[in-house]
Amino acid sequence: MFDLVLGTNNAKKLIELRLLLPTDRINLTSLAEIDGSIDVDETGTTFSENAALKATEQAKHLSRWVLAEDSGLTVDALRGEPGVYSARYAGEHGDDDANNQKLLKELDGVPPEKRGAKFNCYLCLSDPQGNVRLEANAACAGRIRTGLSGTAGFGYDPMFEIREYHKTFAELDLTVKRAISHRSRALRMFIPKLLRLVRMESSQ
Repeated sequence: MFDLVLGTNNAKKLIELRLLLPTDRINLTSLAEIDGSIDVDETGTTFSENAALKATEQAKHLSRWVLAEDSGLTVDALRGEPGVYSARYAGEHGDDDANNQKLLKELDGVPPEKRGAKFNCYLCLSDPQGNVRLEANAACAGRIRTGLSGTAGFGYDPMFEIREYHKTFAELDLTVKRAISHRSRALRMFIPKLLRLVRMESSQ
C-alpha cells in the first residue's frame, strides 16, 4: 500500500479524489487528518507554481509523499480572472457566496456568447525530499450564467454551465460531473503515471 497525503483540508476534494484513486493500492490521507501539517503560502502566479509549492513544502515538512492540487476558474471576458485568486476572489479565502456575487457583478452586462470560462486543475506529486516527481493538468470549458442554479458542488459550480448539458456543475448528476470535470480529467492522466511510480518504488 502506497501512503499518499493529499495537500488540502478541503473535505469535498478528498471525497472526490478517493472515489477516483484505486483504494486497494493507494492509501490517501488529508491534511485535516495529520497533526503538524503546515499552511503553505500560495505565492505562485500560476496554478502550476502553486501546486508545486503546496506539494514540495508540505512533503519536506512531513517527510511524506504529498499530492497537491491547485485549481480555479478563468473567465475569458475578465482576461483570465479570477485565476489563482479563485478561492479568495472577494477577499476572504473560501467565501463561496461572496466570490460568486463578485463574479456576477464583474460580468454584469456581458452577453452570453462572451461569458466563456474554464475550470482548470493542476496536480503535482512531491517525494518526501521535496522533489517534484509527477505533474498533470486539465481543463473543462463552459460559460458563466447570469445567476446561480443548483445545490450540489461548491465554489463556482452553481454558475458554471456546461453548454452541452445546459446545466451547471451544481445541477449535473454526480456521475456526469465526475466524468467531465477538470479534476477528473487531470486525474485520469495522472493516475496511470502514479501507479507506474508506485510499482517502481515498491520494487526498490
